[in-house]
Amino acid sequence: MGAVPAPPPDATRARPIGVFDSGVGGLTVLHELLVSLPHEDFVYLGDTARFPYGERTPAELERFCVEIAEELIARSVKLLVVACNTATSAALPALRRRMMETTLGIDVLAVVRPEAVAAVAATRTGRIGLLATPATVASGAYAEALAAVDPHVTLVAVPCPDLAPIIQRGFPFDDGVVRTVRAYVAPLREARVDTVILGCTHYPLIRPMLQRMLGRGVEIVTSGSALARQVEHALSARALDSPRVDGEGAYRFLCTGDVESFRALGTRFLQLPLGEVEHVALRAGAAA
Repeated sequence: MGAVPAPPPDATRARPIGVFDSGVGGLTVLHELLVSLPHEDFVYLGDTARFPYGERTPAELERFCVEIAEELIARSVKLLVVACNTATSAALPALRRRMMETTLGIDVLAVVRPEAVAAVAATRTGRIGLLATPATVASGAYAEALAAVDPHVTLVAVPCPDLAPIIQRGFPFDDGVVRTVRAYVAPLREARVDTVILGCTHYPLIRPMLQRMLGRGVEIVTSGSALARQVEHALSARALDSPRVDGEGAYRFLCTGDVESFRALGTRFLQLPLGEVEHVALRAGAAA
């Protein structure tokens, strides 16, 4: 039996967790991480200059993700969380390969699989709905993840090309938004699904509207809480949990677009003060 490896030094454990998304939607995931892991530090990057990701090609998404990951690694993150369903669906395997090539074993965790596991656990009838961007639906990532957990469930996937941009533009929502959302929900009601996966991190912001339209008997599954549990397990398994025992960790923000817009809208998504937001210009082609 081999020797048990020594735990990482406190300096490594004290490094932040990196989180990224195409915009501010991933702040709904960060919110759950802050609640579940209050002693950890976080750095969040929103690629708002290239938002939305929903109709980007897989090649573009792979390049974007690697550029973002390398920016966060340059800031000494100890773990990388992809808080973007579209990026996860199109680029996760390539991103993980790149991280193993260029870093000292930084794990990459992402949405999709945690939601699939939660949806299978929640469904009573085996009929599961999905609301997501066109790129996420086209990737087949959720169908594959669900089949890996339970091959007997049925997935009804609805692409929502304009829903994330509508939510990103801000509040309040008018009657036109309600009609748009109702049209996306209609196929799920017709299919009589009993569980719906919100396959975009923007969508939890309209969860009350969705719950009203779907009916209170339909379980809605979001990525935040499920992914937070996975992050907690990964930190524990790698002995990378923060050495801080008292007080709260720090969190900071980077964005590639307009800083003031990010701060104004991001506060609504995070449900906590954002403070300073740093503008970053990603190096195009850094991953080449």
